Formats: sequence, structure tokens, C-alpha cells
Amino acid sequence: MKYSVLDLAPVPENCTPAEALKHSVDLAQHTEALGYTRFWLAEHHNMAGIASAATAVVIGHVAGQTKTIRVGAGGIMLPNHAPLQVAEAFGTLETLYPGRIDLGLGRAPGTDGATAHALRRYTRGADSFPEDVVELLGYLGDENEGVVHAWPGEGTHVPVWILGSSLFGAQLAAYLGLPYGFASHFAPDYLHEAVRTYREQFRPSQWLDQPYVQIGMGVFAADTDEEARFLRSSMQQTFANLRLGRPGKMQPPLRNIEHVIPRNIMAGVNQALACSATGSRDTVRAEVIRLTAELKPDEIIFASQIYDHEARKYSYTLARDVMESL
Repeated sequence: MKYSVLDLAPVPENCTPAEALKHSVDLAQHTEALGYTRFWLAEHHNMAGIASAATAVVIGHVAGQTKTIRVGAGGIMLPNHAPLQVAEAFGTLETLYPGRIDLGLGRAPGTDGATAHALRRYTRGADSFPEDVVELLGYLGDENEGVVHAWPGEGTHVPVWILGSSLFGAQLAAYLGLPYGFASHFAPDYLHEAVRTYREQFRPSQWLDQPYVQIGMGVFAADTDEEARFLRSSMQQTFANLRLGRPGKMQPPLRNIEHVIPRNIMAGVNQALACSATGSRDTVRAEVIRLTAELKPDEIIFASQIYDHEARKYSYTLARDVMESL
């Protein structure tokens, strides 16, 4: 299996967005040296704890300070954008960094309703997602016979992925013959059904001969299981605060998190993070094997959102060690 990084440029309580973005570059350079396949950034809006809202801008910044690792979007929330604008942005990135850019597409707005309205979405929203994907693919290909062209963009063939957490994305990716990434790192409920649907319905295309499945997995790795659980508590707080309607910067880890978050909220948080490997190197290895034994994905994309930057880098080091040992 290939292994990659999903980063949201998290902003801890003791950091500024500028520091968070510096950390993302440092993490990209670190994971590039470790042999990770790709470094993806995700689009979210109106969230003080995430600095990757202008995703294409951050991708260009990271790509400019790395050399070999693929850099891309995991993903761009297409309902927020005109397909032409996305094609121009990623066509420009591919022109600047040839052979290194990926474009993952999602159909959720990546934010709340008021913020989605503030983005002044040009489309009908998520309902037009399939048509918008096809339009975007046309702008990036060779044979666009329309009046409108993406310059740069046309002929760049930026690899396009469909990302999702339901059967809709699996069916669309299969129908179009595109690679598929499932967001199991925060929404694992339909993982097995979606992967099965995608593989069963996949149609070979000019982009892909056979199905290609990537699954998201949280990873919180440390020298001991206890330390890893401690590091994970920052992510648990982030998810709990979202459910409680008080989003903000990433909070420091807690030893007694079960005494801080209400039991019913914690149950939902732990369900959302069920596709995670937490512990020492050996524990993480066992969890990765357990989570992938049936699915046999082509790739895992690890999300390791940890408060301390050096601890986050070390978590990715241990995750690399695990993947190389499989």
C-alpha cells in the first residue's frame, strides 16, 4: 500500500495561522524525506483552527518548498467554485510543478450554511456536482471544443479524484472511471459499502484502467500507548467542540478527557474517529492491519492532527515505519 498525508494546517491555541502554515511546510518536507507519496490539504471555511481555507494558494506554497512529493487537494469543495476557476488554478499549479499536483473533489461546502452563502456559490450547489466534475475534466483535457478554455489548464491532465463519505461519491467515481478516496478518518460508517460499490461498478476510462481506492485513517502514534492516547485528546476535543457549537483553535491534550467531555458527545466523537490507529509502533501496526485486512486499499492517507508540531512529525515517522514493515 502507498501511504500519504492529509493536512488541514491546524492552528493550535498557542499558534498563529502564519506559524501553522510554516508547520505545514515543515511537515511536508519531513514526510517527503520519509518517502510519503502525497501531501494533501483540505478546504474548510470559517474555522479558526484550520489555516488551509485558500487551499490552492497553500498547495502552491508547499509545492514550491518541496521537490518530489505530490501535493494536492483533499479536497476542493466544488460547490464553492466555478469549474473553470478550479481548472485555471490547478492548471497553473501543474504548469509550475509538473507531474506533482493532484485534485481531489468533494461535493460538501466544507462549512456552515451562512458561510456557504458568503462564498456566493455560482452553482446550484451539491446537486450539480456530477455535471461540474465533467465540466472540469473537460477543461483539463486535450479535446475541449467549447468556446471557453482554461489557460493554463487545458492539456495538463491534472489527476482528478472523487472524494466522499457516502455511496454517492463511490458511484460517481466508478461511473467516470476516476480514483476514489473515502473520508473514513472522520466519517467511517459507509466505508465498506462504498468501497465495495466503487469496485463493483467501476468502468475503465481514459484516466484509469482499474479501480484505485484510498482510505483516510487517523494516526496518533507515540512511544507508548498512553502517550498516543494523550496526543489524540486534542483531536477529540476538536470534534466535541464542533458538536457543541463552539469551534475554535486546537486545544492542548488532556490526560482526563473523559471527565471533560459529556459522555454522549464523547460516544459520537469516538464513532467518528473509529478508523484511527492510536498507540505505540506495534499497536499502530496491529490497528492498520485490522482496519485494512478486508478492504485491501491501494493507499492510506493518514491524518495526524496533533497539538505539538514535533509530536505530529514523530507520529508520521512512526506511521512510515509501520507501513514499511507490512
